[in-house]
Amino acid sequence: METNIARPVNGATQRGAGNKKVSQIRIGELAREFGVTLRALRFYEDKGLLRPERKGRTRLYSEGDRERLKLILRGRKIGFPLCDMKQILDLYASGSVSAPQLKTFLEKARTQMEWLEQRHSEIEEAAHELSEMIRDLRNRLGHDAPQLILRLPVSN
Repeated sequence: METNIARPVNGATQRGAGNKKVSQIRIGELAREFGVTLRALRFYEDKGLLRPERKGRTRLYSEGDRERLKLILRGRKIGFPLCDMKQILDLYASGSVSAPQLKTFLEKARTQMEWLEQRHSEIEEAAHELSEMIRDLRNRLGHDAPQLILRLPVSN
């Protein structure tokens, strides 16, 4: 495929099939845009989750890479393992999805939802206990403040 490269202010633009503009940006710009490190982007590339174009040593990320990164970060936020994220990304990229593939993804999503709900419950319980502890400490400070003595370890 023949491409004509123009350089806008940020990143690069290519004309692909049908002269449709495809925006490309460098690794640093992508990292800033999504609030991730260069190391994270390289890691996702090593794992096959992102596939930037290479021009010498420069990585150029396409609109498709940006969409994949959005999904990766969403999956990370949800807690999906990277191996599951790779399957999900490949599913999105394939264009045609079969019922068994959707069922597999649905089961992974249900399992992840159960895990998140369990963590949510544990966090709520911990927050409640911490809240009680804070209330107890405030009460002690309010009633027993003159009797409290702060003892610091003495170093030799």
